[in-house]
Amino acid sequence: MKLTFEVEILAGLKALRKKTPPKYLYDDAGSKLFEQICELEEYYPYRAEVELLQQHAAAIAARLGEGCLLLEFGSGASVKTRLLLDHMTQLAAYAPIDISHAALMDAAQRIAAAYPDVVLHPICSDFMAELELPEHLYRGARRAVGFFPGSTIGNLEPGEAQAFLVRNSKLLGSKGMMLIGVDLLKPREVVEAAYNDRQGVTAQFNLNLLRRINQELNGKFELARFRHHATLNVALGRIEMHLVSLEAQEVNVGEAKIRFRQGESIHTENSYKYEPAQFERLAVASGFEVADQWSHPEWSYRLYCLEVA
Repeated sequence: MKLTFEVEILAGLKALRKKTPPKYLYDDAGSKLFEQICELEEYYPYRAEVELLQQHAAAIAARLGEGCLLLEFGSGASVKTRLLLDHMTQLAAYAPIDISHAALMDAAQRIAAAYPDVVLHPICSDFMAELELPEHLYRGARRAVGFFPGSTIGNLEPGEAQAFLVRNSKLLGSKGMMLIGVDLLKPREVVEAAYNDRQGVTAQFNLNLLRRINQELNGKFELARFRHHATLNVALGRIEMHLVSLEAQEVNVGEAKIRFRQGESIHTENSYKYEPAQFERLAVASGFEVADQWSHPEWSYRLYCLEVA
């Protein structure tokens, strides 16, 4: 894992337009900071999705049916999952998938204590990787269901999003379904406030990447010489998160020397905001059909239930 982290980070920092894979924001410290972000007043995606699940969990569980194998991609603290588990009867098994081992194990212990009858199979992995699940997980399951909350689909480039959905249409197999949260396009002031919170927690989350590089790759980043910046790129329909160099500087990362111009940035994450028809075309092109959907009228957020075509 360290070798992959080093290779991908250095490749991104040496690129003409510096960028890093968003998955590396979510180490143990980053995962805890993201949990704090979800509690912020400005961060509407979390609140909207929780409200949708609270209002419609029974209907969603009925739509998915009994005897499901539930796979959660990027499970984090598994807070939203509890709203489903409260209504999903005769669950075959629950397999949370997360890149942060500490976050995964902590959440799994809490789920095991709260739901002792649920068969639990935590998987520490990048959800963008090719997954091979043990055959015993499928035994007794009437269908496999993927749960991809948090509008995390928006963190993926359109081509990556389609590849992810295509791959999981095959993983879920015949009768498989996917419950996925999608943030819809909305006014600039609403979206940008969600990623530039007044308390600066999102800034800490973004800057934590530099701290991680310092700790794991012998980096020499001075965090005070960079600032967090998030802006809506209207043309591409996405929020972009950057770490902007406040001055011209040279930073060592191990043996590598990374030069920055004043104002040059590291592009750390995107969050695409979809038009409904746009996402539905993506789903169909990826081997799914829209089986059902639930919309939050205030926050323009939607939960889609997709079925393998």
